[in-house]
Parts: sequence; C-alpha cells; structure tokens
Amino acid sequence: MIVLAVFTGAALAASLFADRRKTRAGLLFGARMFLKTLPALVLMVTAVGMILSALDPRFLEILFGGGGWMPFLAGLAVGTVALIPGFIAFPMAGLLRSNGVSTAVLAAFVTSLLMVGMVTLPLESRFFGRKAALWRNGLSLIAAAIVALAMSLVLK
Repeated sequence: MIVLAVFTGAALAASLFADRRKTRAGLLFGARMFLKTLPALVLMVTAVGMILSALDPRFLEILFGGGGWMPFLAGLAVGTVALIPGFIAFPMAGLLRSNGVSTAVLAAFVTSLLMVGMVTLPLESRFFGRKAALWRNGLSLIAAAIVALAMSLVLK
C-alpha cells in the first residue's frame, strides 16, 4: 500500500511539473466524479453490511449441503448476490469446508462471489451502461460456473 501511495504521489508531482493547469483540472474532475458516486457507494456499503449481518454461516451450510446440482446452483446464486470481500470469503469457505460443504459448491460460491456483482449492478450500469454491465455480469457468471467445475475436478 505504501508503494502505491509513493508511486501515486510521484506521478502527481510529475504531472504538476509537466502542466499545472491540466493536473488541477483532472483533480477537480476526479473529485466531482467521486462526490457524484458517493451516495451510491454509501448505499451499496450499507446494503452489504445488512446482507453480511443476515448471512449466517450455518444457513450457508444447510443451503450448500448435500449432493447434486442444487447446492452447486445455490452456491452460484448466493455468490452472485452477496458482496463479501475476499478476506472474509476465504475464511468463510474454509469454515464451510470443515463442515462438509463440497469443493464444487465452495468453488461456485467463492468464484461467483468475486466475479459477479448483482449488488453493484446499479453503480456499474451508471458508469458503463446497462447493456455492458449486464453482459459483463452474465459472462462472469458463466465463467464462474466453468471455473468452479474445473476446480472441482482438479481439487477432488
């Protein structure tokens, strides 16, 4: 993180040295864009907090338990809707694994969790357009299913 901050500071200093007016205009544009998206970000973070507080690992164990396609599809569906950071998702997957959830289901859950974002769809649509956001999420869901199936075969 420190390296990124130092690099950003150096790039900003170089930009200021090259053209002060353009750098100032770029910083103002970025600040306006940030302030414009701030309400949506706050709403999204609030929604994620509410979802995380409602999402109980025991519920996921019940939902993802058993065999066949239903737990696999449930893993994809819950991962698509939930928005959980990786540093929470991976330990949660470990906990679910230790309670008997299959590798295929965990792979589907974690992969779709990290690749697909239905919670962030409104914000994504705002920046990239609805059609592009839907395409990205749809293709990501297909890719997540393929990756999950491949991981289940490799990690048996």
